[in-house]
Amino acid sequence: MDTEAFQHYLSDRCRLVAPRFDGALDDTFDGAAGGAPCGDVIRVSLEPDRGRLRARFAAEGCAAARAAAAAVAEAADDVEPLAAARIDAATVEERLGGLTLQGRHAAELAADALHRALASLAGSRHGLADPPSGRERVLVALSGGVDSAVAALRERERGAEVVAVTLKLWADRRTDAAKSCCSPLAVLGARGLAHSLGVPHFTLDLEERFRAGVVEPFVAGFRAGTTPNPCVACNGELRIDAMLELARRLGCSRLVTGHYARIADDGGGPLLRAAADPAKDQSYMLAALRPEALRRLGFPLAELTKPEVRELAARAGLPVAGKAESQDLCFLAGEGKLAFLARHGGLAEREGEIVDGAGEVLGRHRGHHGFTVGQRRGLGVAAPEPLYVLATDGARNRVVVGPREELARRTVRVREATLHRAGGRVDRVRLRYHAKPLGCELGPVPAGEHERLELELAEPAFGVAPGQTACLLDGELVVGHATIA
Repeated sequence: MDTEAFQHYLSDRCRLVAPRFDGALDDTFDGAAGGAPCGDVIRVSLEPDRGRLRARFAAEGCAAARAAAAAVAEAADDVEPLAAARIDAATVEERLGGLTLQGRHAAELAADALHRALASLAGSRHGLADPPSGRERVLVALSGGVDSAVAALRERERGAEVVAVTLKLWADRRTDAAKSCCSPLAVLGARGLAHSLGVPHFTLDLEERFRAGVVEPFVAGFRAGTTPNPCVACNGELRIDAMLELARRLGCSRLVTGHYARIADDGGGPLLRAAADPAKDQSYMLAALRPEALRRLGFPLAELTKPEVRELAARAGLPVAGKAESQDLCFLAGEGKLAFLARHGGLAEREGEIVDGAGEVLGRHRGHHGFTVGQRRGLGVAAPEPLYVLATDGARNRVVVGPREELARRTVRVREATLHRAGGRVDRVRLRYHAKPLGCELGPVPAGEHERLELELAEPAFGVAPGQTACLLDGELVVGHATIA
């Protein structure tokens, strides 16, 4: 069929389908895709109706765009949300009997518009599916990386019905979307990976909540002269809880992630436990998870090493088997902390003093927010012995430096502490991600919430940074967490 004949075919196909699916719905969840440079725009509207969906579309542009929009609405109409979440560009192309290269682009736009509408529905309070009557259904947090992909693979091999979710947390043209696990580009990659595994995929858009609950406190912390840890707060107060709520509405018994951590019950309920591979252990970053959340969480990689995970992915032919890991915070990806703080926090370069412990001026700096306690490099101060940052003073824009021995702390004050077990159980504390746990005592403090506590260390700690998380341990068990004051 030549190009002109194919365009006529698409136009006829659209005229046949469009009258049934073109128009308005009452209670809709909408998604749109397209625009410049192609000029094609497709909008899909979904309305939940007694466990199934009603679908409608609107389209502007070429015949392929209109036909693809009609086809995706036809595919999503009168099906359950889980079935709609399996629809991809290949589904649209199949319904249209094959497409040219231009037509495939239209099919991708149509599928993207549908999944944006599904994301709007996923972010609502509507129930999306009843629990299955047979095998277990689980929700897998799929980032598009190798760890979450193998977690999904292991759950499917275990016999569970797998549903995937990817979080959209941050969209910023200044950052490198390819290096972020939660950008719109990452969502597209994760969706493609889920569909290649035959798994339905949902997107959960938490960008506004992420900005307010994670990014703004991160900026405020640096402004005040502390070094906040946004990942602990994000996992403990935002990401996991939101996905657990979606799991409930999808009829899933558990949420599964690709984190390296274990869950153990000491007789008093579930607690986090360090992963089998200490090099990949992420229990510190998950320290703020509530025990109630742990009851519905699963970590299929808990006993594996990273090389073993990559081997499983390669054996299964997963395209992400060799994908590199991101080393940046997701919202800093490819930009850098200082540039980000200048754009989003108004923390531009501002000259201030570098002083010693007695207040003597030793040099100048370009902003206290560029330094953290324990830092040695980048001070630009000549001295007979190495100097380290001892403190940052946000109010006065000062950086205090001194020799390494002045960093030593045997007592660490913490604030906003949560103890899942009595303080007498605490025998170690981790004061930074991947730092060696140090022996410590907390004393006879009851379990619960505490505004302020003091930790007595068995040996000196160097570079204890206010704003970082103190992960409170009983051996390998995480029995509490707090913020260094």
